[in-house]
Amino acid sequence: MVKVKTSKLVLDGYGSYLGVQKGCFVVKTKTGETTDYPLFEREVSEVVLKSGNMVSTGALATMGFWGIDCLVLTRKGRPVAMLKSLDDDSHVQTRLAQYEAYSNGKALKIARQFVLARIEGQNKILEKYDLEVHSPELMQAVENTELKDMTSFRQRLTGIEGKCSQDYFQQIFTLLPAKLRPKRRKKFQAYDGVNNLFNLAYEMLSWKVYRALIKAKLEPFLGFLHALKHERPSLTCDFVELYRFLVEDFLVQKCQELNKKDFTFKTEIVRGKKMGKRQYLNNAKTKEFMKRLDLYFGKKIEIPRIYLGRQQTFETLINEEALQFARYLRGALESWTPRIPTPD
Repeated sequence: MVKVKTSKLVLDGYGSYLGVQKGCFVVKTKTGETTDYPLFEREVSEVVLKSGNMVSTGALATMGFWGIDCLVLTRKGRPVAMLKSLDDDSHVQTRLAQYEAYSNGKALKIARQFVLARIEGQNKILEKYDLEVHSPELMQAVENTELKDMTSFRQRLTGIEGKCSQDYFQQIFTLLPAKLRPKRRKKFQAYDGVNNLFNLAYEMLSWKVYRALIKAKLEPFLGFLHALKHERPSLTCDFVELYRFLVEDFLVQKCQELNKKDFTFKTEIVRGKKMGKRQYLNNAKTKEFMKRLDLYFGKKIEIPRIYLGRQQTFETLINEEALQFARYLRGALESWTPRIPTPD
């Protein structure tokens, strides 16, 4: 099935084909139904392709030429790749400023802002559900950290943030149905279904952030709070911290609709050559979950847009914050404090 009359063109039905003809994107389903999307009307700002569909090289070239975002998903909806225009690397001033932040003192300020924003977001969720918020002393400890060595500074901040997150998840997991509730938060290769659901949602958030950073001409792999490691987009990881709490609020509410029969076990390699079983949301529920989450990124948030409007969507906020951050790095803004919305 293809979503029609929207700026986002999603091929999520097996066997669909995307091509281009006479100034239009042309989508043809396996049943023969055809829909045109005129490019001159700028109807399409993003294309999402799921494994099991087909796309022409002409359509890919058109996306690159028009600067249309293209995301590639697995059959289960997990983001795995994106199409990047060569023009995205043509603006070097922002990336130079990003590197220079390590020598002009901005890197330390930026790392601190990410931790403060993460704790502030967690407190908003804890307040929403009448749970115990983090103590002001923890926020003050972040403010008072003055180590000049970036490695030590980063370790100190992540240690505080880690303690906050441990306490935070112990509380919000109590909001989940008892039969699904995990004992603790497991970030990587979790065995239980709920932790894997959290990880899947974070992956979608990471894609939104990654795309926003690319649009802002930033280097996604040069971060400040997260250590620089091979294959880790550390700035993406930094920016994800700003919005995890909104995704976590969505997950708390979504889990109320789930039960054990919605999950299935999959045998995988868990350690070396050892096989084990991991629990995942079943295919049908995963497809529904990804659609609901995508709609959630289009939800209105009570934070004014930079130039016009009292509201904007969750996804627009991510894009705007990346642009503001880039302006701060270049010296166009004297300071940068992330805007943290209050969840409904």
